[in-house]
Amino acid sequence: MTVDGETLSGAAFAREGVTYAPLVPLLDALGGWETTWDPSSRTASAETALFDLDVPVGRSHVLADGFPFSLSAGTLVWGGRTYVPLRSVANLLGAQVDFAGWDSPVEVRTAPAQDYTQEDLYWLSRIISAESRGEPLAGQIAVGNVILNRTASDIFPDTIKEVIFDRKDAVQFEPVSNGTIYDEPTAQSVLAAQLVLGGTSVAGDCLYFFNPEFSRGTWIRENRTWFSQIGCHLFYL
Repeated sequence: MTVDGETLSGAAFAREGVTYAPLVPLLDALGGWETTWDPSSRTASAETALFDLDVPVGRSHVLADGFPFSLSAGTLVWGGRTYVPLRSVANLLGAQVDFAGWDSPVEVRTAPAQDYTQEDLYWLSRIISAESRGEPLAGQIAVGNVILNRTASDIFPDTIKEVIFDRKDAVQFEPVSNGTIYDEPTAQSVLAAQLVLGGTSVAGDCLYFFNPEFSRGTWIRENRTWFSQIGCHLFYL
């Protein structure tokens, strides 16, 4: 297993289709954050560049500033070390994972640092909060990913604010119509926006989403490629 081309210290292994990485070496490779261990709660903790990370053993989630972030499998202790599902935790920390086959190293790539303004954070946190208030952290990150993906697409405007208020083919987001875009965002939504702007991605290259409880999403279903359900929303490329 490599991180940005450098071999990770400490063994990684696969179990039931999930690649596990040792937490401390992974955090060292991704940012050098100091990790502590609480034996009473069986929880590893680290203060990352954006948030405090808590990793309880045997759970299928970690905590980012106290907000649960779901993992593909449970964390575990093996050989005296805490191990985490690689792809889930790497994604949370702004990295992507490439798996070329069992004969090749698993490659972890950190996202390049992005420049963003306080206006970007202001609007991104508000659209995330308005569209996905009350959803899990991963669902809120996914909504933010779509907004950021649109700024990089040729068919949408170039800035976060312009994407949110885009009216080229009618209003794109319901919070713009009902005014909830101006509501104060939740603390979790602000964190989700910071993570998205820092490179965290759970929604791939998706450009569209809708909540099936409130919309049939007919045009999206008929014209775009299904990606996944994350939180309450369905995401499409």
